[in-house]
Amino acid sequence: MRLMVGGVLVVRGIAGFAAGAATVPSALFLVEAALGILLLAGLWTPVAGTLVAALELARLTRPDGDPWTHVLLATLALALALLGPGAWSIDARLFGWKRIDIPDRRPHTSSNL
Repeated sequence: MRLMVGGVLVVRGIAGFAAGAATVPSALFLVEAALGILLLAGLWTPVAGTLVAALELARLTRPDGDPWTHVLLATLALALALLGPGAWSIDARLFGWKRIDIPDRRPHTSSNL
């Protein structure tokens, strides 16, 4: 999921910056490509995913392209922000892979039935 969203953002950011689209400032294309690179590398995934989701939701108000593409990317980016980077990422190497252990809530009995 990280590779797909990051790849789309990098390609779309570079293509938009090279084309010099009039509807979106060039700096936004560079930000989009930078966020895509962060997602591809798995660095600051929760922050980058949240920023991508906000950027894509903001782009829904503009008349460029298919709005469902923005909805899809925003949904996937938000899911990445909530899930985290995964095992194969720079975040996992720097901070360790997080695991949540849910304890057993059943009472332990010492008698055998």
